[in-house]
Amino acid sequence: MQKMYNPARIAVIFIVLAAMIALYLTDLYRIQIHEALAFDPDAVPARVHSRTVNLPAARGNIYDRNGILLASGRPSFNIMLDRNTMGAQGIAVMNETILELIYATMEYGFAHVDTFPVTRGAPFTFLSDMTNEQRRRIEAYFDFHNLSPYKTASELLAWMRGHYNIDYTIGILDARLIIGVRWEMEMRLIIGHLGPYVFARDVTTDFITLLSERGYAGVFEESSFIREYHTTYAAHVLGYIRRMSPEQFERLREYGYAMDALVGQVGAEYAFESQLRGIDGRKRVRSTGDGTIVDVAMIREPQPGEHVYLTIDIDLQIVVEHALRTQIDIINQQRAVEARFSGEEIDLEEITIPGGAVVVLDVRTGELLAAASYPTFNPITLSQDFAMLNLDPRRPMFNRATHGRFVPGSTFKMVTGFAGLRYGIVTEHTGINCVGRFTRLWHPDPVRSFVANCWIFNVVGVGHHTLGMVSALEVSCNYYFMEIAARHPTGWLDASNMIARTARDFGLGVSTGIELPENTGRLDSSEWRREQYDLGLRSSPTWHQATTVVTAFGQGENRFTPLQLASYTATIANGGTLFEQSVLSRVVSSDFSEQTHRFEPTIRSVIEETEHIELIREGMLQASRGTQGTARSVFRDYPIRVGSKTGTAQFDTRDVNDGVFVAYAPHNNPEIAVAIVVEKGGSGSAIMDIARMIFDYYFSTGSASTAVPYGQLIP
Repeated sequence: MQKMYNPARIAVIFIVLAAMIALYLTDLYRIQIHEALAFDPDAVPARVHSRTVNLPAARGNIYDRNGILLASGRPSFNIMLDRNTMGAQGIAVMNETILELIYATMEYGFAHVDTFPVTRGAPFTFLSDMTNEQRRRIEAYFDFHNLSPYKTASELLAWMRGHYNIDYTIGILDARLIIGVRWEMEMRLIIGHLGPYVFARDVTTDFITLLSERGYAGVFEESSFIREYHTTYAAHVLGYIRRMSPEQFERLREYGYAMDALVGQVGAEYAFESQLRGIDGRKRVRSTGDGTIVDVAMIREPQPGEHVYLTIDIDLQIVVEHALRTQIDIINQQRAVEARFSGEEIDLEEITIPGGAVVVLDVRTGELLAAASYPTFNPITLSQDFAMLNLDPRRPMFNRATHGRFVPGSTFKMVTGFAGLRYGIVTEHTGINCVGRFTRLWHPDPVRSFVANCWIFNVVGVGHHTLGMVSALEVSCNYYFMEIAARHPTGWLDASNMIARTARDFGLGVSTGIELPENTGRLDSSEWRREQYDLGLRSSPTWHQATTVVTAFGQGENRFTPLQLASYTATIANGGTLFEQSVLSRVVSSDFSEQTHRFEPTIRSVIEETEHIELIREGMLQASRGTQGTARSVFRDYPIRVGSKTGTAQFDTRDVNDGVFVAYAPHNNPEIAVAIVVEKGGSGSAIMDIARMIFDYYFSTGSASTAVPYGQLIP
């Protein structure tokens, strides 16, 4: 029987039918979708990019104790580059846009950010002054791209030119400029945690308008804040902000900092970073491939930082800095004249004062009223001057007031005197006959022999004769205080530890408690040497008898900061109360509506033997007003009674000694204490005028701004 259908024919029919359907569907897609897009770009939505934008919080202001504005944040605008949006336009367009942006910034007088560590001009070399961060980034770049570490700068540029597809019709100098920007962009991918690339900072609205008119894709502005300082004084107290180091980032990353965030580095900016910083906000921006913004969503509003009021009085600070600089200039000029007419070849550098420091404290509370370190820097122009300042051998960036460690000289004699009274070695009525030469440690063997002279013996060949505690402080007799150490009933080692413990009770060699970074100095003793030896920090724990002798009158290996010397003087002045030092007066909220912190004096310890302190104070008063007082030339007829002590710090390695001077006033009801140290100052007597100028201002109704124009830079 014949079949009614043929399977092969049916299969062919189905194949032909499927092909016709596929053809119709393809044509339908071409007509309705593809050709519709070609003639109507709005037929479907463009591809949308999303990016998160940081909204920097305003950094809090810094004021002095009287509400005078010292530092604030000024709103500004930065130009940012979005790598993804720029890259979507094509590499050639991206490179062309970058070069146009660079030339536009030059035309408007701005500098674009380019940290690529290769010179911008031929012959191309790696920067000789490359920072640690630049070195870290270039090493990461080489590792990421598996490049030979032996590539020269020129070889690296040639490789990067190809890597970034920079057309060879573009000159090498322009190519280097493009490479610098492409490098900045790519480093954000190679190293995580870096903030968005800021192409140009603090630009004008005219410049922003220009870029908007040109319609560059991936180029946008962001609001920011510029730190502004309103005085050139108190630079070391205020400190400054800079981009954080990798070490700082490791410490601060948990608090939400980007790797290149601006943070306080020293001074109040560092100490009160958490109060001043605020919390950055964030928003999400969605835009099309050509940069058109289609949506903005706020993620978190920025929270401004709190405002900090310091304890310093900026007018007093001006006077202190002016007095320190003036006296140093006077001494240096006098020495230069004397050297010129001496007839000898004298190295002026050897006799020129390199620097000094002054600290003024409120003896009733422990508040820091002023702190000057010379030479100083201008916080307003610091960014431009930074490299030069770091190369200055006088170290203007170094805060001598809180970090300088100095031999106290005869200003230490109050410690030895008080220790002698406390431990019963001497009394108010004990007389010691100064014969000029201390020979208790003399020995026939010159190698083992030690003889020390009182300063007066070196001048007139005789001693001070019989002295008590008050008169010994008045004339600053070395012999008297060497004898206190020699008379300790259980020997030299116990004498040294007795002196060290007393010094510690007065706040020497320990932290002052101030919020600013500080050096704790060095309090020398046999116990300290043993500890250092056990830690491997000292080659020998040996403590010699002669060491006790020289320590007793202020020489030896003790090293204290001017801040510690001021705290020690304040403790004597107020009768034995050792306060924690503070530079923070109060903190208020960003809108000034709430006070979140207020200074309260903090007592660390109290020395109970007030009768001994009164005897020490009487000796310091006589040093100022006595007929033989070492400070009588300045303070004997001064209308305010001043307690003081001069000091000369001797060094075997140089001919010119440091000058040290401490004082408080008024004697009967002390208000302020002053400590002064001048490197190569010669003696305490040579620098006493600094204290007089400070007292002149503090106890008068005058204004510091009449003595020095407000805001004038002290170089």
